Amino acid sequence: MSDEFAQTGGVRLCYRTRGDRGADPLLLIAGLGQDLTVWPEEFLDGLASRGFLVVHHDNRDAGRSSRIGTPPPNTARKLLARPRHDAYTLRDMADDALGLLDHLGIGGAHLVGMSMGGMIAQTLAACYPARVRTLTSVFSTTGERRVGQPARSTILRLARRPARTQDEAVRAHLDITAHLAGRDYPLDETVESAYARRVWERAGGRSSAAGTARQIQAIHASGDRTDELRRITTATLVVHGDRDLIVHPSGGRATADAIPGARHVAIAGMGHHLAPGLVPRLVDLVAEHCAQGVRP
Repeated sequence: MSDEFAQTGGVRLCYRTRGDRGADPLLLIAGLGQDLTVWPEEFLDGLASRGFLVVHHDNRDAGRSSRIGTPPPNTARKLLARPRHDAYTLRDMADDALGLLDHLGIGGAHLVGMSMGGMIAQTLAACYPARVRTLTSVFSTTGERRVGQPARSTILRLARRPARTQDEAVRAHLDITAHLAGRDYPLDETVESAYARRVWERAGGRSSAAGTARQIQAIHASGDRTDELRRITTATLVVHGDRDLIVHPSGGRATADAIPGARHVAIAGMGHHLAPGLVPRLVDLVAEHCAQGVRP
Protein backbone atom coordinates (compact mmCIF):
# COMPACT_ATOMS: atom_id res chain seq x y z
CA MET A 1 0.00 0.00 0.00
CA SER A 2 1.26 3.49 -0.80
CA ASP A 3 1.82 6.39 1.57
CA GLU A 4 -0.68 9.25 1.50
CA PHE A 5 -0.60 12.56 3.35
CA ALA A 6 -3.02 14.73 5.30
CA GLN A 7 -2.52 18.23 6.66
CA THR A 8 -4.00 18.45 10.15
CA GLY A 9 -3.48 21.91 11.57
CA GLY A 10 0.24 22.53 11.46
CA VAL A 11 1.15 18.84 11.25
CA ARG A 12 1.53 16.76 8.10
CA LEU A 13 0.57 13.15 8.75
CA CYS A 14 1.54 10.21 6.59
CA TYR A 15 -1.04 7.43 6.48
CA ARG A 16 -2.16 4.29 4.67
CA THR A 17 -5.48 2.53 4.33
CA ARG A 18 -6.42 -1.08 3.73
CA GLY A 19 -9.84 -2.51 2.93
CA ASP A 20 -13.01 -1.32 1.27
CA ARG A 21 -13.49 2.45 1.46
CA GLY A 22 -17.11 1.86 2.40
CA ALA A 23 -16.27 -0.51 5.25
CA ASP A 24 -16.45 0.17 8.97
CA PRO A 25 -13.54 2.55 9.78
CA LEU A 26 -10.90 1.38 12.25
CA LEU A 27 -7.96 3.61 13.19
CA LEU A 28 -4.73 2.01 14.43
CA ILE A 29 -2.46 4.25 16.53
CA ALA A 30 1.16 3.16 16.91
CA GLY A 31 3.37 3.40 19.98
CA LEU A 32 6.48 5.26 21.04
CA GLY A 33 8.97 5.81 18.22
CA GLN A 34 7.10 3.43 15.91
CA ASP A 35 5.98 4.15 12.37
CA LEU A 36 2.88 2.94 10.54
CA THR A 37 4.61 -0.20 9.25
CA VAL A 38 4.84 -1.61 12.79
CA TRP A 39 1.46 -3.32 12.41
CA PRO A 40 1.98 -6.88 11.12
CA GLU A 41 0.66 -7.54 7.62
CA GLU A 42 -1.38 -10.45 8.97
CA PHE A 43 -3.02 -8.10 11.48
CA LEU A 44 -3.91 -5.54 8.81
CA ASP A 45 -5.20 -8.18 6.40
CA GLY A 46 -7.07 -9.97 9.17
CA LEU A 47 -8.98 -6.84 10.16
CA ALA A 48 -9.66 -5.85 6.55
CA SER A 49 -11.06 -9.33 5.88
CA ARG A 50 -13.41 -8.88 8.85
CA GLY A 51 -15.04 -5.91 7.12
CA PHE A 52 -13.00 -2.94 8.34
CA LEU A 53 -11.43 -0.02 6.51
CA VAL A 54 -8.11 -0.04 8.36
CA VAL A 55 -6.36 3.33 8.67
CA HIS A 56 -2.87 3.55 10.16
CA HIS A 57 -0.55 6.54 10.32
CA ASP A 58 2.81 7.85 11.44
CA ASN A 59 2.37 9.90 14.60
CA ARG A 60 4.04 13.30 14.63
CA ASP A 61 7.80 12.91 15.08
CA ALA A 62 7.80 9.43 13.50
CA GLY A 63 8.09 7.94 10.01
CA ARG A 64 7.23 10.37 7.24
CA SER A 65 5.04 12.66 9.34
CA SER A 66 6.15 16.11 10.49
CA ARG A 67 9.11 16.49 12.79
CA ILE A 68 8.32 19.08 15.44
CA GLY A 69 10.83 21.90 15.59
CA THR A 70 11.18 22.28 19.35
CA PRO A 71 14.31 20.92 21.07
CA PRO A 72 13.97 17.47 22.64
CA PRO A 73 14.22 17.14 26.42
CA ASN A 74 17.64 16.26 27.76
CA THR A 75 18.35 13.00 29.59
CA ALA A 76 17.77 14.50 33.03
CA ARG A 77 14.36 15.83 32.05
CA LYS A 78 13.36 12.45 30.61
CA LEU A 79 14.48 10.54 33.69
CA LEU A 80 12.83 13.00 36.09
CA ALA A 81 9.67 13.32 33.94
CA ARG A 82 10.06 17.10 33.78
CA PRO A 83 8.89 18.31 30.36
CA ARG A 84 10.08 21.50 28.72
CA HIS A 85 7.68 24.44 28.60
CA ASP A 86 7.19 23.97 24.85
CA ALA A 87 6.27 20.27 25.03
CA TYR A 88 3.31 18.98 23.08
CA THR A 89 0.90 16.57 24.79
CA LEU A 90 -1.07 13.41 24.13
CA ARG A 91 -4.08 15.68 23.51
CA ASP A 92 -2.16 17.31 20.65
CA MET A 93 -1.44 13.87 19.20
CA ALA A 94 -5.09 12.89 19.62
CA ASP A 95 -6.06 16.05 17.75
CA ASP A 96 -3.70 14.98 14.94
CA ALA A 97 -5.55 11.66 14.68
CA LEU A 98 -8.90 13.43 14.75
CA GLY A 99 -7.72 15.67 11.93
CA LEU A 100 -6.85 12.57 9.91
CA LEU A 101 -10.38 11.23 10.38
CA ASP A 102 -11.71 14.62 9.25
CA HIS A 103 -9.45 14.50 6.19
CA LEU A 104 -10.87 11.09 5.27
CA GLY A 105 -14.45 12.17 5.88
CA ILE A 106 -14.86 9.67 8.72
CA GLY A 107 -17.37 10.75 11.34
CA GLY A 108 -16.73 7.93 13.78
CA ALA A 109 -14.19 5.12 13.97
CA HIS A 110 -13.16 2.18 16.08
CA LEU A 111 -9.84 2.91 17.79
CA VAL A 112 -7.02 0.46 18.48
CA GLY A 113 -3.91 1.89 20.10
CA MET A 114 -0.85 0.14 21.48
CA SER A 115 1.40 1.48 24.23
CA MET A 116 1.67 5.26 23.70
CA GLY A 117 -0.89 4.80 20.92
CA GLY A 118 -3.24 3.39 23.53
CA MET A 119 -2.80 6.59 25.55
CA ILE A 120 -3.61 8.65 22.45
CA ALA A 121 -6.67 6.51 21.73
CA GLN A 122 -7.82 6.84 25.35
CA THR A 123 -7.48 10.62 25.07
CA LEU A 124 -9.51 10.68 21.86
CA ALA A 125 -12.26 8.60 23.47
CA ALA A 126 -12.35 10.86 26.54
CA CYS A 127 -12.32 14.16 24.66
CA TYR A 128 -14.32 13.30 21.53
CA PRO A 129 -16.78 10.55 22.53
CA ALA A 130 -19.04 11.15 19.53
CA ARG A 131 -16.18 10.24 17.16
CA VAL A 132 -15.27 6.91 18.80
CA ARG A 133 -17.31 3.75 18.18
CA THR A 134 -15.22 1.42 20.33
CA LEU A 135 -11.85 1.63 22.06
CA THR A 136 -9.20 -1.08 22.31
CA SER A 137 -6.17 -0.21 24.45
CA VAL A 138 -3.26 -2.65 24.09
CA PHE A 139 -0.43 -2.79 26.67
CA SER A 140 -0.96 0.81 27.70
CA THR A 141 -1.45 2.71 30.97
CA THR A 142 -3.04 5.71 32.68
CA GLY A 143 -0.10 8.01 33.37
CA GLU A 144 -0.41 7.41 37.12
CA ARG A 145 3.18 6.99 38.27
CA ARG A 146 2.54 4.14 40.69
CA VAL A 147 1.42 1.81 37.88
CA GLY A 148 2.67 0.75 34.45
CA GLN A 149 6.29 1.69 35.08
CA PRO A 150 9.19 0.22 33.04
CA ALA A 151 11.71 -2.21 34.49
CA ARG A 152 15.16 -0.82 35.27
CA SER A 153 16.63 -3.15 32.65
CA THR A 154 14.42 -1.47 30.04
CA ILE A 155 15.33 2.04 31.15
CA LEU A 156 19.02 1.21 30.80
CA ARG A 157 18.49 -0.07 27.25
CA LEU A 158 16.51 3.02 26.25
CA ALA A 159 19.30 5.25 27.60
CA ARG A 160 21.91 3.88 25.20
CA ARG A 161 23.49 6.03 22.51
CA PRO A 162 21.18 6.45 19.48
CA ALA A 163 21.98 4.48 16.35
CA ARG A 164 24.12 6.32 13.80
CA THR A 165 23.78 3.85 10.92
CA GLN A 166 21.10 1.54 9.60
CA ASP A 167 22.98 -1.53 10.80
CA GLU A 168 23.20 -0.07 14.30
CA ALA A 169 19.48 0.68 14.19
CA VAL A 170 18.70 -2.92 13.25
CA ARG A 171 20.86 -4.30 16.07
CA ALA A 172 19.32 -1.94 18.60
CA HIS A 173 15.79 -2.83 17.50
CA LEU A 174 16.45 -6.56 17.73
CA ASP A 175 17.95 -6.13 21.19
CA ILE A 176 15.07 -4.12 22.68
CA THR A 177 12.40 -6.23 20.95
CA ALA A 178 13.91 -9.50 22.18
CA HIS A 179 14.03 -7.96 25.67
CA LEU A 180 10.36 -6.93 25.54
CA ALA A 181 8.88 -9.94 23.75
CA GLY A 182 6.86 -12.31 25.91
CA ARG A 183 8.26 -15.66 26.96
CA ASP A 184 5.65 -17.56 24.94
CA TYR A 185 5.65 -15.30 21.89
CA PRO A 186 9.20 -14.79 20.57
CA LEU A 187 10.06 -12.35 17.82
CA ASP A 188 10.75 -13.31 14.21
CA GLU A 189 14.25 -11.89 13.60
CA THR A 190 13.80 -11.74 9.83
CA VAL A 191 10.56 -9.77 10.14
CA GLU A 192 11.94 -7.46 12.82
CA SER A 193 15.17 -6.78 10.92
CA ALA A 194 13.16 -5.84 7.85
CA TYR A 195 10.97 -3.55 9.95
CA ALA A 196 13.98 -1.76 11.46
CA ARG A 197 15.52 -1.23 8.02
CA ARG A 198 12.22 0.08 6.70
CA VAL A 199 11.89 2.53 9.59
CA TRP A 200 15.39 3.87 8.93
CA GLU A 201 14.67 4.31 5.22
CA ARG A 202 11.25 5.92 5.74
CA ALA A 203 12.85 8.40 8.15
CA GLY A 204 15.31 9.41 5.44
CA GLY A 205 18.28 7.67 7.03
CA ARG A 206 18.27 9.75 10.19
CA SER A 207 17.95 8.77 13.82
CA SER A 208 14.51 9.00 15.39
CA ALA A 209 15.98 9.70 18.84
CA ALA A 210 14.93 13.38 19.04
CA GLY A 211 11.37 12.63 17.91
CA THR A 212 11.07 9.72 20.33
CA ALA A 213 12.32 11.96 23.15
CA ARG A 214 9.63 14.52 22.33
CA GLN A 215 7.00 11.75 22.33
CA ILE A 216 8.20 10.59 25.77
CA GLN A 217 7.92 14.20 26.88
CA ALA A 218 4.32 14.32 25.60
CA ILE A 219 3.48 11.41 27.90
CA HIS A 220 5.10 13.18 30.85
CA ALA A 221 3.43 16.50 30.01
CA SER A 222 0.03 14.79 30.04
CA GLY A 223 0.46 13.54 33.60
CA ASP A 224 -1.99 11.26 35.38
CA ARG A 225 -5.03 10.83 33.13
CA THR A 226 -7.06 8.61 35.47
CA ASP A 227 -9.82 11.18 36.02
CA GLU A 228 -10.00 11.74 32.26
CA LEU A 229 -10.38 8.00 31.66
CA ARG A 230 -13.32 7.88 34.05
CA ARG A 231 -15.21 10.08 31.57
CA ILE A 232 -14.95 7.55 28.72
CA THR A 233 -18.38 6.27 27.74
CA THR A 234 -17.53 4.10 24.73
CA ALA A 235 -17.25 0.31 24.96
CA THR A 236 -13.64 -0.44 25.90
CA LEU A 237 -11.40 -3.49 25.68
CA VAL A 238 -8.06 -3.45 27.53
CA VAL A 239 -5.47 -6.06 26.48
CA HIS A 240 -2.20 -6.64 28.33
CA GLY A 241 0.35 -9.40 28.77
CA ASP A 242 1.55 -10.77 32.09
CA ARG A 243 5.21 -10.09 31.30
CA ASP A 244 5.62 -6.52 30.10
CA LEU A 245 8.97 -4.92 30.87
CA ILE A 246 8.18 -1.43 29.57
CA VAL A 247 4.54 -0.97 30.65
CA HIS A 248 4.05 -3.10 33.74
CA PRO A 249 0.80 -5.12 33.70
CA SER A 250 -0.47 -2.94 36.56
CA GLY A 251 -0.94 -0.23 33.92
CA GLY A 252 -3.43 -2.35 32.02
CA ARG A 253 -5.34 -3.22 35.17
CA ALA A 254 -5.46 0.44 36.21
CA THR A 255 -6.74 1.42 32.75
CA ALA A 256 -9.56 -1.11 32.93
CA ASP A 257 -10.40 -0.06 36.49
CA ALA A 258 -10.59 3.61 35.49
CA ILE A 259 -12.84 3.22 32.44
CA PRO A 260 -16.43 2.39 33.40
CA GLY A 261 -17.46 -1.04 32.16
CA ALA A 262 -14.14 -1.82 30.48
CA ARG A 263 -13.26 -5.45 29.78
CA HIS A 264 -9.73 -6.51 30.76
CA VAL A 265 -8.08 -9.42 28.92
CA ALA A 266 -4.74 -10.61 30.32
CA ILE A 267 -2.77 -12.83 27.94
CA ALA A 268 -0.37 -15.25 29.58
CA GLY A 269 3.14 -15.16 28.14
CA MET A 270 2.58 -11.95 26.19
CA GLY A 271 5.12 -9.15 26.48
CA HIS A 272 5.22 -5.75 24.80
CA HIS A 273 5.29 -6.92 21.22
CA LEU A 274 2.84 -7.96 18.48
CA ALA A 275 4.52 -11.29 17.85
CA PRO A 276 3.33 -13.53 14.99
CA GLY A 277 1.81 -16.07 17.37
CA LEU A 278 -0.43 -13.40 18.91
CA VAL A 279 -1.88 -11.95 15.73
CA PRO A 280 -4.83 -14.34 15.16
CA ARG A 281 -6.03 -13.94 18.73
CA LEU A 282 -5.69 -10.17 18.63
CA VAL A 283 -7.63 -9.99 15.35
CA ASP A 284 -10.41 -12.05 16.93
CA LEU A 285 -10.47 -9.93 20.10
CA VAL A 286 -10.59 -6.63 18.23
CA ALA A 287 -13.12 -7.74 15.61
CA GLU A 288 -15.46 -9.29 18.17
CA HIS A 289 -15.24 -6.23 20.43
CA CYS A 290 -15.99 -3.87 17.55
CA ALA A 291 -18.89 -6.03 16.37
CA GLN A 292 -20.49 -6.00 19.78
CA GLY A 293 -20.07 -2.27 20.22
CA VAL A 294 -21.62 -2.49 23.66
CA ARG A 295 -20.30 -2.98 27.16
CA PRO A 296 -19.68 -6.63 28.06
